[in-house]
Amino acid sequence: MIPLLHDFRGERVLVFGGGRVGYRKARRFAREADVVVVATGFVNELESLPEEDETDERNGRVSLVKASVDPTDATDATDVETWLDDAAPALVVAATDDPNLNEAIEREARQRGTLVNRADESSGRDAGSVVVPATARDGDVVVAVGTGGRSPAVSRELRRRIEPVVARAETVTAVTADLRDDLKRREISATKRRNAVRAVVESDAVWEAESEKRAREEAERIVKRVVEP
Repeated sequence: MIPLLHDFRGERVLVFGGGRVGYRKARRFAREADVVVVATGFVNELESLPEEDETDERNGRVSLVKASVDPTDATDATDVETWLDDAAPALVVAATDDPNLNEAIEREARQRGTLVNRADESSGRDAGSVVVPATARDGDVVVAVGTGGRSPAVSRELRRRIEPVVARAETVTAVTADLRDDLKRREISATKRRNAVRAVVESDAVWEAESEKRAREEAERIVKRVVEP
């Protein structure tokens, strides 16, 4: 599998399953997407997520639809194909406690060319076309860790080890982004700009600064040394 970052703003994610796994998936994708969760019942945490008629700073919303889903149209329950037709999702998540239903959801999504994550499988081969990685995030800095679906426990542990670094990376990102703009305005040559930014990014003093102000002060000293030797 090849890791990609996907922008879900304005997209819809369809989650089948109202248990703990469905809740975690809905919470993750509701950062950006409009999420529709279909299940016969929902854990309390799902019911506490912002609904689509609520307003807050996030782009995504969560809609809970209480319904029975059948792999085929052989019962009174709505079949998988109808749900995919009606929702037209960018991503489907199969997170029910019924392996047969999850298999039908994955099969139908694949036939349509729709991205699908099968949350009940640990094998990378059987996890659908998408594996949702463990993620460490701070502001615009995102680090995703995956094991091809083979060991979620390893992914979680790697995320725990990475999180302290990511927590500092947002400050370094902000400092270097402003630095690049400033050097361009000053018409510093491209070579010196690259050398200056690289020196700042590689500086332990910048990474370990106890505040953004101190990080910027250290970055300015480094830039002066590189640009004005």
